Amino acid sequence: SFASKIPIFPLHIWLPEAHVEAPTVGSVILAGILLKLGVYGLIRFNLSFFPIASIFFTPLIFSLGSLGIIYASFTAIRQIDLKRIIAYSSIAHMNLVVIGIFSFNFLGFEGAMFQSISHGFVSSALFFLIGIIYSRYHTRSLYYYSGLVQVMPLYSFYFLFFTMANIALPGTSSFIGELLL
Repeated sequence: SFASKIPIFPLHIWLPEAHVEAPTVGSVILAGILLKLGVYGLIRFNLSFFPIASIFFTPLIFSLGSLGIIYASFTAIRQIDLKRIIAYSSIAHMNLVVIGIFSFNFLGFEGAMFQSISHGFVSSALFFLIGIIYSRYHTRSLYYYSGLVQVMPLYSFYFLFFTMANIALPGTSSFIGELLL
């Protein structure tokens, strides 16, 4: 059940659809809080109640997490809807968090926690910023946003900053989490 909430690879298909159909506030809450409940459940319940099963299924979790990272990253590259791009990158980041949790290493666990918190702030900010331009232009298609920096320069700075934080540029909180992972 926690694997579908995070979402781990074969159970991930609901997240992009939920983000696309949700209003901006729904996407912010979904990315900032609800995805983290799956991480909390894995840490609190799976690792503490089922430690032997967690160790036994670690190779399977590593395989599914790695497939999820690769698949979601390649799928995010070919999207044109801005919400779908962030949703698929969220799938990749949360699969990375799951691999860190199941590494049974202090640095991996610490990185998973840091990345999870960082992802909550960064992806929520990106969904909020996309909500702003959607309310102005009524489209989320990537093709219609050329020249946006000349119309909204301060907005473009924030969008660039949070996009760089989403790809873990050194100096951002996501870089620290992914470095530890």
